[in-house]
Amino acid sequence: MESPASFLARNAVEVSPEGALKERLEAGRPLRVKLGLDPTAPDLHLGHTVVLQKLREFQDLGHTVVLIVGDYTARVGDPSGRSATRPVLSPEEIDAHAATYLAQATKVLADDERLEVRRNSEWLDMKMEELFRIVRTVTIARLLERDDFAKRMAAAEPISLLEFLYPVLQGYDSVAVRADVELGGTDQTFNLHMGRALQSSYGQPSQIVLTLPLLNGLDGTRKMSKSFGNQIGITDPPGEMYNRTLSIPDELIDSWYGLLLGTEAPADVGPRDAKRALARGLVERFHSAEEALEAEAAFDRVFIQRALPEHIDEVELSANGGELHLPQVIVELFGGSRSEARRKLQQGGVKLDGEPMPADPLDVPATSLDGRVMQLGKRQFRRIKISSAKPL
Repeated sequence: MESPASFLARNAVEVSPEGALKERLEAGRPLRVKLGLDPTAPDLHLGHTVVLQKLREFQDLGHTVVLIVGDYTARVGDPSGRSATRPVLSPEEIDAHAATYLAQATKVLADDERLEVRRNSEWLDMKMEELFRIVRTVTIARLLERDDFAKRMAAAEPISLLEFLYPVLQGYDSVAVRADVELGGTDQTFNLHMGRALQSSYGQPSQIVLTLPLLNGLDGTRKMSKSFGNQIGITDPPGEMYNRTLSIPDELIDSWYGLLLGTEAPADVGPRDAKRALARGLVERFHSAEEALEAEAAFDRVFIQRALPEHIDEVELSANGGELHLPQVIVELFGGSRSEARRKLQQGGVKLDGEPMPADPLDVPATSLDGRVMQLGKRQFRRIKISSAKPL
């Protein structure tokens, strides 16, 4: 039978010090397992759930998860994996983002006595003398051991003193909540070990560091991140979650199955069907089995059976003297520029009620578009309503 320590170490990149997790579990008391999340964006994405799922495993074994909403450290901006300083968010933006985190995190975590939610503004809004006490134990040489700091120094790129403070402040979070274990992605390794060092300087037992792989995003090359635009949010609508999952590169199939569903990819099917099963599994996990089947059926209607989606946004256009200029219509419906619209028409990428539109003439009677569905590319649809009340 697999031991609790071996079970909890599954998929981990690092569990250190070696043997410490087994020893602390065998002490027989519930552990305090920490995760810090800075509310730099309004939504959690699938990449966050890799660590959240590991936290849920600790909860299922009776341990307490301490989820720290980094409303104070978000004012600093985590430089992990960055070649430049992050943009500074306003307090209002931070508070708005933080308000959404708990509801989203509890799609994975158990929301009961095994979950403790804290904001690090509770302890980081401190007197200057307390900050002096913390930073007195940390050397600049130690901070420059961080790979991203070292690279930026070598390239003569600026690093603010505030960024140097970030790992120190995150490490102090572990002191404040007396963490036994801290989880994070591999990009957080330095920060997690800083927590160990600060706990030791404050006379506490040093936490165990458990890091997990980073989930690559839709581009297949970089970690999933809102700032990279390669994310799928855990609150995305079922259809959007399903469709975007199908767009991942084939080389991500195995890792997404393992990290998001905890299973191996089916060996007896091709990439297309493996992605469909993965997409169903993710929609079912974050929505429901019924919505997963509906999302797949909607995809098949549009992209396999070439039928129209059930719900199409309607856009009202003015008749503008009886004729409409097609490139301008396309811009009004889908965005972009007129030159792009003309190019799409020439390439046959614009359809009206399922039929390709000719690139000539560009000016057409408004009545010929009224009530009809225009399609741009494979996935964008708009229903046109003609009115003389609104200028184009």
